[in-house]
Amino acid sequence: MIRFLLICAVVLSGCSEAMTVFPTSEADQAELPESVKIVRISSKNIGRYHTSNRSFQRASVPAGTEWSYKIGVGDIISVTVFEHPELSLNQVSSDNEKLLGFEVQADGTFFFPFIGEIHAAGQSVQSVRQEVSQKLRAYINEPQVDVRLIAFNSQNVVVSGEVETPNRQPLTTVPLTMLQAVNAAGGWTEDADIGQVTLRRDGRAYQVDLRGFLEANMASNNPVLRSGDVVHVPERENQEAFVMGEALRNEAVDVTSELVSLTEAVNEAGGPAKVRSDARGVFVFRQVSGEMTVYQFDTTTPEGWLLGTKFTLVPQDVVFITRSPLQHWNDTINQLLPSVSAISTLETLQRNF
Repeated sequence: MIRFLLICAVVLSGCSEAMTVFPTSEADQAELPESVKIVRISSKNIGRYHTSNRSFQRASVPAGTEWSYKIGVGDIISVTVFEHPELSLNQVSSDNEKLLGFEVQADGTFFFPFIGEIHAAGQSVQSVRQEVSQKLRAYINEPQVDVRLIAFNSQNVVVSGEVETPNRQPLTTVPLTMLQAVNAAGGWTEDADIGQVTLRRDGRAYQVDLRGFLEANMASNNPVLRSGDVVHVPERENQEAFVMGEALRNEAVDVTSELVSLTEAVNEAGGPAKVRSDARGVFVFRQVSGEMTVYQFDTTTPEGWLLGTKFTLVPQDVVFITRSPLQHWNDTINQLLPSVSAISTLETLQRNF
């Protein structure tokens, strides 16, 4: 809203009263400053500016190996020795609140009858089963042993930010992906930006475009989570383009999550003011790396607006519809350029603070 008001104040104050010539021909535009580039949009070059799908950034999170849960301190293990129920401790307590089993202690071990301490931390369930079975052979002939985890308390991930229920989730023997973790937190809110999810792991932060997995099937953009991971879904920062000049309404157009064409943006602003607008002067101002490029559309015929449906706006674009009588280019551009530059300056300041 601040950016929108700034543009209105600067542009409209300088341009609304002007009654001079705004050039639309190549000859008339020859006097432009060298820092300004004019691109006349036609059927021959429109393909360069048409985007049918959003681009996605492939995540650089280390893929690692296949998920294999390792037992940790606090996990509760159930050990069943078939035909020897006296050695089993895997029932539910009478209050139905605490599972009875063998809890892995702070030193990474648990005590089992006859054979004593079993080191479990960092081991797989299969490894613990083999060790218990081997040590029981001194007391039982061909012991049949089953080992299971009945409580996962040692490893977890955190999901925070713009999700319905930020929480801590335990990791289990079943792999947990980022999308599953976000869904288990109630899913993202309407204000979330799932294209800029942050994954913090081992002291590093990785940017993950989760939308790339959903819309472009990028498997690396839905990584399997590890113990200690923190997934943060940020709030979406609205990205806007602006429709100015002789449109029915001067307003900002949201281009955050949807691809918006020039024609759609002008239509959203109510369309051109038919009495005052000049169909030869529909311009899009775009600043890239400090340089200004101005795209010109001739909408005196339907072809111009048809080309406009193929021209995809990007954040901070300014669509300007000139007035009739036509305004003088040099007077107008000297007023527009500071305004368009101010957009980028404010955007930078807002991101920094």
